[in-house]
Amino acid sequence: MADAQTAGRPEAVTGTGTGTDEAALLAEGGLRLEVSGAVAAITLNRPERRNAMTFATWRGLAAIGRSLPADVRVVVLRGEGPSFSAGIDLGMFSGEGGGFPDTSDPEAADRLIAELQEGYTWLRRPDVVTVAAVQGHAIGGGFQLALACDIRVAADDAKFCMKEPALGLVPDLTGTKPLVEIVGIGRALELCLTARTVPADEAARIGLAEIVVPRDGLDGAVRDLVDALLAVNPGAAVATKRLLWQAAENTLEEQCAAERREQIGRLRELFGG
Repeated sequence: MADAQTAGRPEAVTGTGTGTDEAALLAEGGLRLEVSGAVAAITLNRPERRNAMTFATWRGLAAIGRSLPADVRVVVLRGEGPSFSAGIDLGMFSGEGGGFPDTSDPEAADRLIAELQEGYTWLRRPDVVTVAAVQGHAIGGGFQLALACDIRVAADDAKFCMKEPALGLVPDLTGTKPLVEIVGIGRALELCLTARTVPADEAARIGLAEIVVPRDGLDGAVRDLVDALLAVNPGAAVATKRLLWQAAENTLEEQCAAERREQIGRLRELFGG
C-alpha cells in the first residue's frame, strides 16, 4: 500500500496546467501541481520546513485557482513529508520570504492580504470539490487551508492548531468563518485563544475532520472519496454545492427559492425545455 505521502496523487499525470512563469511561482512557493483528467493534486512541497508557508506559497495557490483547467472537478491538497503544514514560515518574522507588509499604508496592506487570501477563497468555488488530505501537523495557515476545503480526510496522527494568536497575530487566511460555522463560537474562541492542539479523534468528534483513518490508509481513503465524488453527475454536484454553501446565510424562504431555481436548471439540462 502507498503511504500517506502519495495521498490523492493522480496515478497518471497528464499535465500541470502551468506556464513557465506560473511554474516558477509554484517552485518558489514550494508547491507542486499535478493534473490528471478531472482530478488536480496540489502538494505543499517543503518537507524540510514541514511545508511552512510564505507569501510565495499563498500567491502560488491563488495562481493555481486562476489557471485550473475547466474540466477539473476534484482538487486534493496534501503535504509532502510527515506534516500537512506547519503554517507560516517563522523566518518571515526576521524578514525572510518577503517579511510582513508595511502597515504605514493600510490600503496597500489590505490589498496585499486580500491577494494572499485568494489562495484560499477559490477552494470554495462550486465548480470543484476540494479535499484536504491531512497528516501530521496542520498549524495556523495550514489549518486554515484545510478549513478552506470542502472535505477533510485526516490520518490518525493529524494535529490541528490555530497558532496565530500565540504569535501575536490573528487568523487572516479565511479560517475564522468556517471554524465558527463548524464548531460554534465558544469552541472557536477556546481553540484560537489557547492555541491548543486538537488531535485527530477530537477533530472528528467536533466536525473538523469528516473522515479519520490510520496513517497508512490515508492514500486509499482519499482515492475512494475522489472516486465517489466523480461518480456523481457533474452538473448536479455543482448545483448542490452552490445550494449548500448559501444555506447558512439564507432564510428558509430564500433557500426554498434557491432550490427551485437550481432544480429547474437541472430539469432543463436533463430533459430540455
